[in-house]
Amino acid sequence: MASWEHEGGRQRRQLGLALAGFSATSHDAPGSADGSAGKHNRGTCLEHPAPRQVVLVLFPGLHPSGRQTIMPPWPRKSPRAGLKTLHAASQARLAAFRYNPLTTTAMPQSSRPSHPQDDVHRQSLEDPTSFWARQADHLYWHKKPSSTLVQAKTTLEKSGVTHATWSWFPDGQISTCYNCVDRHVVAGHGHHPAIYYDSPVTKTKQTLSYAQLLDEVEVLAGALREEGVKKGDVVLIYMPMIPAALIGILAVSRLGAVHAVVFGGFAPAALAQRIEASRPVVILTASCGIDGAKAPAAYQPLVEEALRLSSHKPLRVVVWQRDEVRWHPISRNIGERNWQSIVKSCRARNIRAACVPVASSDPVYIIHTSGTTGTPKGVRRDAAGHAVGLQLSIKYLFDIHGPGDIIFTASDIGWVVGHSFIAYAPLLAGAATVLYEGKPVGTPDASAFWRVVEEYRVTSMFTAPTALRAIKRDDPDNARLKEIGNRGGLRTLRALFLAGERSEPAIISAYQELLDEYAAPPDEGGSHVIDNWWSTETQRHPPIGIKPGSAGKAMPGFDVRIVDDESNEVPRGTMGNIVLGLPLAPTAFRTLWEDEERFYKGYLKRFGGKWVDTGDAGFIDEEGYVSVMSRNDDVLNVSAHRLSSGMSLSPCNDPQRSD
Repeated sequence: MASWEHEGGRQRRQLGLALAGFSATSHDAPGSADGSAGKHNRGTCLEHPAPRQVVLVLFPGLHPSGRQTIMPPWPRKSPRAGLKTLHAASQARLAAFRYNPLTTTAMPQSSRPSHPQDDVHRQSLEDPTSFWARQADHLYWHKKPSSTLVQAKTTLEKSGVTHATWSWFPDGQISTCYNCVDRHVVAGHGHHPAIYYDSPVTKTKQTLSYAQLLDEVEVLAGALREEGVKKGDVVLIYMPMIPAALIGILAVSRLGAVHAVVFGGFAPAALAQRIEASRPVVILTASCGIDGAKAPAAYQPLVEEALRLSSHKPLRVVVWQRDEVRWHPISRNIGERNWQSIVKSCRARNIRAACVPVASSDPVYIIHTSGTTGTPKGVRRDAAGHAVGLQLSIKYLFDIHGPGDIIFTASDIGWVVGHSFIAYAPLLAGAATVLYEGKPVGTPDASAFWRVVEEYRVTSMFTAPTALRAIKRDDPDNARLKEIGNRGGLRTLRALFLAGERSEPAIISAYQELLDEYAAPPDEGGSHVIDNWWSTETQRHPPIGIKPGSAGKAMPGFDVRIVDDESNEVPRGTMGNIVLGLPLAPTAFRTLWEDEERFYKGYLKRFGGKWVDTGDAGFIDEEGYVSVMSRNDDVLNVSAHRLSSGMSLSPCNDPQRSD
């Protein structure tokens, strides 16, 4: 949460962290940067449905009604020519920050606690029903829920085990697509940008406004309906980082169907596994993908081999044709369709689809884990909890509120980060998202990310420490960053979020110094590097004073504890298992796709159903900051002492020590 303190007569924004709760996807074990199986190290990039994730962010103010304070927009002027204007805007935004975020209590500026995140977190645990009901009011409901939370017991059919279960907004009906697209057009924001597409290899750039996005989604949804997709069906999406992929995701949601996105370029065997597990009626794919400066990768042989291996055969394979490599031939007799052709036909006949609302507990998507320790798990996300949780995360943690705010998430839509912070969350807020089909280096050089920040006036950037290390390797003196920074190209950047692996303090400190000099200046709140912990099945969220090396404090709605192997809580500062209390917040997934038994065995059984096992080890210090030291299977027992590999290696990351 963001608090404000007076420093030298100036108001300075102070960021804090929060732990993520269980979110969209999970790993059996963290994977490598390329998604390969069998490695038990922590994931090394955001392009993985990363392990135990954490993120830092801000909490802007709310009205006592629970509605968002109307924050004056940031001006879209040149940072060099308009610093006075930017300063005035920052003061206006500061003046609007008058209420304790996420609560209904108005708080005079003079009496605000220095760390209101603690107060908000306490309220979210003491009265979760009221807390999440207020967050749900930010969305459009086709049928408003009459209650917020229902807790019960369920008995597993195979094992006979009875365990706790819960359901958020149980009798509500909602459309995620409507909340991401239609709602903003209806509100008169259709002219604002929704997607900035940037492909440095193909030298393609495209901007889609909300009105244009709605038009594309309506027509594609109509075309998919004609091809047999209906409410509750699964559509598998195997796509590169192009606008058609986001349009496809939204079109599937619009029909009340369920998407299962698979990372474009996955090997046929892995793709076949996911086809069999999700049993899609349609596969949306493309003729090729772009992987950095490499030659375009043809998808046709990969998809055809996967379908040969899979026992399940979809009704249709809809192909987006790219100029770099064509899919040839498109064989209608075996169910293949040309994406552009069926959309053109529907547009000519004015075939469009309206939003189909679904029940709160209906799935909006499935995403499969990496499967490093067995068959990939299909994580199932509830429609309502997913939308409610993301709108809180993006606004009150990432400081992304709507038109004028732009987030650049350097990930892939095949991973949970891409689902949440490329696709859904920015659009739920009515902001703009950068869809980048490139790499941190090599497309063309180490200036790539900073060029994107400058060109699209990015306000928040989300990447992995691995990407920053790659940039540092190719540009050890930060000459590329400084070149862009010296001309004011980074002045819009307010936060740099890191996740996907542990970030050594040296990385955080080095980039914080660069942001202090070149990014948003102090009188506008400054710019901050924010480290994150990411539970493999979690979401990312955070706020308050930053301790490099720590994941931060618990996010609202999540009861984070440290216990020993017998499920007993341990004293502050003691190493143990990181667990979460029940019920999990709406942001969390409640079960696995068609496998409740596996959900219980994987996350509840170890601690007798009392706690959710995150699979990570760490400790909570006296101030409530959580440090994630390692996976549980990376902890050593030495003379009755639990030692983590992360703790053992931490001296190696001390910037004062030489190699």
